[in-house]
Amino acid sequence: MLNQAIINVFQKKHTWFSRKKMNFLYFYHLIFYGVYSWYAYNNPSDSIRYWNDLNFFSGSWFELFGTDTTFINFLSYPFYKLGFNYDMLMLTFAWSGYLGFLYAYLFFREKIPLKIKVFKKIDLLTLILFFPNMHFWTASLGKGAPIFLGLMMFTYAIGNPKGRIYLLILGSIIIFHIRPHVFMFVAVGAVTGYMSGKEKIAFWKKALISVTMIGSLFLLQDQILGVMGLQGSDNLIEEFEATSEKRSEDLGRAGSGVDMSSYPLTLKLFTFWFRPLFIDAPNILGIITSFENLIYLILFVKILKKDFINFIRKSPSMVKMSITIFLLSSFAMTFVMSNLGIIMRQKSMVMYFLFFVIYYYLAQKKYNKIIRRRKLRQQKIKRMEVVV
Repeated sequence: MLNQAIINVFQKKHTWFSRKKMNFLYFYHLIFYGVYSWYAYNNPSDSIRYWNDLNFFSGSWFELFGTDTTFINFLSYPFYKLGFNYDMLMLTFAWSGYLGFLYAYLFFREKIPLKIKVFKKIDLLTLILFFPNMHFWTASLGKGAPIFLGLMMFTYAIGNPKGRIYLLILGSIIIFHIRPHVFMFVAVGAVTGYMSGKEKIAFWKKALISVTMIGSLFLLQDQILGVMGLQGSDNLIEEFEATSEKRSEDLGRAGSGVDMSSYPLTLKLFTFWFRPLFIDAPNILGIITSFENLIYLILFVKILKKDFINFIRKSPSMVKMSITIFLLSSFAMTFVMSNLGIIMRQKSMVMYFLFFVIYYYLAQKKYNKIIRRRKLRQQKIKRMEVVV
């Protein structure tokens, strides 16, 4: 019932909104809630740890207000006090993951009205929305679902910051309190996009967005650096490298480890974006993910064209923001990640920004073809009129 109320609101705002697709997406997402629940009952899972934290906590709700893991307990506590059991709390967080996909749909569809077919007859947006790995990691009690919701809220709201200011603030709060360093990437991406996008945006609007985001980074720098234990550091670069190396070693010992320390940067990025790929799949989940990663790789190859750099240079602010967030996040995470299980989970936060860039690039090429055909048709009609 709550879903239908939310869908009604967006259907009135956007004529292109598909109630059928969003309802189907919800039931599809519920399947992954069931799959993850089975997985959590049979394997070590962070969701069990969060649940146990609530069982042993005896303080007040606002004592839990903070960043990182603490904030997940803060979000969970009111439902726990209402009597929600583990499965109900899992479903609540899974629902927040679904809302993330709803906002992703709004973001993509609003900015790219053209439909794109891949693999001859598959709708690209539908394919992106139904990637299994994305749903698996956003269907449980933990950071994955709410951080994805916050990111998609932010990207949808930043397209119209004046009209969606409260949604923009809420998305920013969620991102910062779950992963402060990701908020830094998002803030830098938003500033980069607004300052360099091809749209004619009033200077005061650019200045407002830039000052707000840069000011937020300045005020929150201690919490952001605190994620890596770098607050008050005298040499950020050296200490970041040392901390990253230690975390990478620790993760590498946690099973399904990958020794990425000697990899060149390009191979590190390839590992983060597209592995596991069959031969290094750690388990059945890894094999399923390998099929999805292969599709990621095929889609990525579509932008490896000579005109892509020129496309980025002339692209609108949302494209530049998306590619900035994607690349900054990828660079940072490749220095820390060395465990395929962690990689599969972490990249679900940022891959949608790459998908948006790919989708926009393909849509731009299709639009240019449509315009060229139209011009040729008009020229042909003019020549025929002259002959007559």
